[in-house]
Amino acid sequence: MAVYNQKKARVAPSNTKGVIHWLKDNLFSTPLNTAMTFLGLAFLFWVIPPFVQWAYIDANFAGSTREDCTGDGACWVFVKMKLDMFMYGFYPESEIWRLNISLALFIVVFATFKYAKNLKLKFLVTSIYFITVFFLVNGGFFGLEQVPTDKWGGLMLTILVAAVGIVFSFPIGIVIAFGRASDLPIIRSVCVTYVEFIRGVPLITILFMSSVILPLFFPEGMTFDKLLRALIGITLFQAAYVAEIIRGGLQSIPKGQYEAADAVGLSYWQKMLLVILPQALKVAIPNLVGAFISLFQDTTLVLIIGLFDLLAMVRITAADSSWLGMETEGYVFVTVVFWAFCYGMSQYSQSLERRFDTNLR
Repeated sequence: MAVYNQKKARVAPSNTKGVIHWLKDNLFSTPLNTAMTFLGLAFLFWVIPPFVQWAYIDANFAGSTREDCTGDGACWVFVKMKLDMFMYGFYPESEIWRLNISLALFIVVFATFKYAKNLKLKFLVTSIYFITVFFLVNGGFFGLEQVPTDKWGGLMLTILVAAVGIVFSFPIGIVIAFGRASDLPIIRSVCVTYVEFIRGVPLITILFMSSVILPLFFPEGMTFDKLLRALIGITLFQAAYVAEIIRGGLQSIPKGQYEAADAVGLSYWQKMLLVILPQALKVAIPNLVGAFISLFQDTTLVLIIGLFDLLAMVRITAADSSWLGMETEGYVFVTVVFWAFCYGMSQYSQSLERRFDTNLR
């Protein structure tokens, strides 16, 4: 025991000295850094204690009506009572089990992607999942009640729009990136024109065009679902940015890789799909995930074409005469949800970088 205490006594000062050196090198290395450190601490002291007081100490968690919210703290009763609308929008309460099953199946798909090694198995599981979720959420098959898309909303709609945009824009972006790198002038010109046009307008414009202009190209009398139009617009918009990110990855691959693939007799598509593209995707992981996080955040823009995502549901529920003035609690809840999803995507990106050894620091 005495020997252990002596070792512990020898280690403790070393650790303390290391902390002091870290503080000195990172927070107090110069007069400017010292001033910024104290300014940051003052800001945190000014913001965090009042927020904790409002959000936790003086907050109201129990109850079912606004009258149960007393004092100056947050009224989390509002979030608790409106949670179903935040999660599912106007989806029929008796059919919510279908959405819960879809979520459970997503966990299975995620586990498959994490632990399965076979690429064909991953593709098969993903395809089956999307088909199954379509039948479950939309209904109209196998005795399930059909739920129109104007009843979809909340976090369910946010995840749906983001997932469809990410999944379908990825292969389209790869094709466009290959097109921009093509030696055929017509294909290259078409891809360049598409990318430059999409990047030259904001997403809100694309949503308006998909909602108003796209139906004009269909035969008279043909109806086109509003949600599907939004999904097409978001997918085409995101595909342009994915294409540019992947093109940057393609340009980062040394010329020797192309020459080596040609030397072993690979065809163009074998060379690009089996040799060049995997290396380009590995390099592009941080930028790709950044683009997908931006897409997840931009899903809130679907409100302008009459779709009610999570943020829109907060505005609608806060307009309830029984809960007027509860916008702050709703927006804090939305902030936490969006942060959780975006942080999770960021952490998954870093795990991919470590797994594929992309020199993460």
